[in-house]
Amino acid sequence: MNAREEGRTPGAPPSHISVVRLPHSWFILCSSRELGATPLARTLQGTPLVLFRGEGGKPGALMDRCPHRNVPLSLGRVKDGQLECGYHGWRFDTGGQCRLIPGLVGEPEARSRCASSYATREQDGFVWVYSTPGVEPTTEPFRFPLLDAADYTTVRRVLRAPGSLHAVLENTLDVPHTAFLHGGLFRTPEKKNEIDVVVRRSADRVEAEYLGEPAPKGLVGRLLAPGGQVVQHFDRFLMPSIAQVEYRIGEKSHILVNSAMTPVGDFETLVYAVVTVKLPVPRWLLKAAVPFVLPVGLHIFGQDARILAKQTDSIRRFGTEAYASTEIDVLGPSILRLMRAQERERTAPPPDTVHETRVRMRT
Repeated sequence: MNAREEGRTPGAPPSHISVVRLPHSWFILCSSRELGATPLARTLQGTPLVLFRGEGGKPGALMDRCPHRNVPLSLGRVKDGQLECGYHGWRFDTGGQCRLIPGLVGEPEARSRCASSYATREQDGFVWVYSTPGVEPTTEPFRFPLLDAADYTTVRRVLRAPGSLHAVLENTLDVPHTAFLHGGLFRTPEKKNEIDVVVRRSADRVEAEYLGEPAPKGLVGRLLAPGGQVVQHFDRFLMPSIAQVEYRIGEKSHILVNSAMTPVGDFETLVYAVVTVKLPVPRWLLKAAVPFVLPVGLHIFGQDARILAKQTDSIRRFGTEAYASTEIDVLGPSILRLMRAQERERTAPPPDTVHETRVRMRT
């Protein structure tokens, strides 16, 4: 049976590998600051793209291949708000329309001379690109919450993870591994507390709420809840690629981590992490503490990146995956189901339809 008969996208990886290539989805390709006067080469789901600023500074995204002779457009330059190919000087606007062919007598705008274009949005300091070319999007990109809240401090980082989009999302939202891979920093292997986890699933998201969870042990736990209070903890996946981790400790402490994942290739993912924090300390003190706390977070991510690389190596070596999930793998299987449905462009149930289950977990 071929890929089309199976209902899968032609050219997509086999279903026994949890790699997905998502159509009709918004992904971050760069920060606003990165996109200046020079074309910027990027890759999305294995497709080479070029980003540039067109007329009025509006960002555009084209397939990084000139339709004339296949030379990467990212080798060219921006001139008069158009992207000029470095080989023969063909120029394209942000919609991919060919506007100039030097030496040609007549109009340059034949359809065959157009470059494939991708819708873009610039918001929250990022440039987002729609993954399906040549269409008008029916949705808008994710909005990062609380960026302008007066009593919050925000830190941004871009990280590279050597794993599939699904693997990196699951790792980011997976609680059980933290006691072992990050033991002493986040949690400990000793399982002293039983908590309930309420899992809510709908058409475009899945959420885990951890009820009665004590403050995690270790250094990070002392930072999150210095008094050892019970923590309100939510982990969420929002389609197509947002991992959201939220901690609340009373009314004065709130930590919200939004990670927008961009699948560069099948086994390479960029993580655009936006960490927004409110703590019962002066903001100047919180900002001053960032250089000391940030290395801890980067060390934790480094541990995750190393284990993801080993996981990826194992999958490639065996040529398949073997997942034996339990009920405490509360989000990973649901994340994959949602992304598979998007990949196959299946009709989803209404977004307000929520299915809820409860799981008992030891932490």
